[in-house]
Amino acid sequence: MKLAIAGTGYVGLVSGVCLASIGHQVTCVDIDETKVRLLQSGKSPIFEPGLEELMRENADRLTYTTDYKSAYRNADVIFIAVGTPEKKDGSANLHYVYEVAKQIAVSVEKDCIVVVKSTVPVGTNDKIENIIKENLKYGVTVEVVSNPEFLSQGTAVNDTLNASRIVLGVESEHAEKVLREVYDGFNQPYVVTDRRSAEMIKYACNDFLALKISYINEIANLCEIVGANVEDVAKGMGFDPRIGPKFLMAGIGYGGSCFPKDTKALHWLANFHDYELKTIKAAIEVNETQKIKLIKKARKYYESFYGLNVSVLGLTFKPGTDDLREAPSIQNITILLEDGANIKAWDPAGMENYKKIYPTELTYCKTIDETLKDADVCFIFTEWPEIKDFDITKFAQLMRYPLVIDGRNCYDLDRIRELNIIYESIGRKTISNYLNK
Repeated sequence: MKLAIAGTGYVGLVSGVCLASIGHQVTCVDIDETKVRLLQSGKSPIFEPGLEELMRENADRLTYTTDYKSAYRNADVIFIAVGTPEKKDGSANLHYVYEVAKQIAVSVEKDCIVVVKSTVPVGTNDKIENIIKENLKYGVTVEVVSNPEFLSQGTAVNDTLNASRIVLGVESEHAEKVLREVYDGFNQPYVVTDRRSAEMIKYACNDFLALKISYINEIANLCEIVGANVEDVAKGMGFDPRIGPKFLMAGIGYGGSCFPKDTKALHWLANFHDYELKTIKAAIEVNETQKIKLIKKARKYYESFYGLNVSVLGLTFKPGTDDLREAPSIQNITILLEDGANIKAWDPAGMENYKKIYPTELTYCKTIDETLKDADVCFIFTEWPEIKDFDITKFAQLMRYPLVIDGRNCYDLDRIRELNIIYESIGRKTISNYLNK
């Protein structure tokens, strides 16, 4: 089939490339000319494992353009996959979605299906359909379908090709039939419902996972107080099939482009309708507090960070991506800089993006060893494999004062007990073996 994708971010580009991989002709549309030229050269503008390889393998079925009129004119199905960033009041900014809807309306010259993959509040698909109908330039029929995505950054390609389900929010049998043809090559189970229920499924899923993360972080904080080990607690919980082991890794909170935005958007939507989702409100509050947990731990050892050499390992909100949106490192580094710390940082993917925030305020290092050299304290914000596999004996060898504050529980406590360091983590006992305190 002939498909068009509006937006070449994580959702749009990954979806387009994966749909091309099952035989569709796909045109990806973006207003950013620089990004489109990069795509046309075979390069991905986002850091996503396996994506560039899949782009190259399916280059003959992929087109990248800024010309939305030509892309939408004769498409069988048009996907809207543009961003819905958070507004100051916590609601979703739908400007880009509505703008694409207007562009589609004035461009399509044949009957088609418009598929909304962007995460949008309940009822938005109805508004998109009205916008398209009100602005149609030609006498064609356009149906709108809600088709939320469930990919994660760092595993987006696999998540798309091997999804646990495909959710279709449709208002007609024809729309369902067409979308089943689109996804036929994926061989995945379908959940077919109405549009509003499909919109709610996306928010309900993301917010439940965010709630699960905040819950285990609260349990971790209590474990520290009463002397329990949160990893053992999470393991015991995870064997229960009603709970499951995923998203029970205690740490310094969630970040990224989805959970922070989507929890606030659903909370705002509930308040707009004079209803309060108390659990979601609590998840948001817990996450904000958890982000600066490491700073609070460090204050036990240093009243001020002024003049201290601070080592930062990991800048992105999670491993496998260069995305810094809502990354805990940003809030912590801002506090450290305001306090007068000298910061050296390392991250295998996020440093170039970080330089856009702090171009000169940090020293960006090529290796973990270089980052740790003569440090008075080390903060770990992201559980990159390179950090988890690091030779932990080097902390004592390289640091001036071997205080390691680990926000992602990267290391086994039994191994740490053998070292001459002070080690703080989340929801576990502090290891304090430094002999020259």
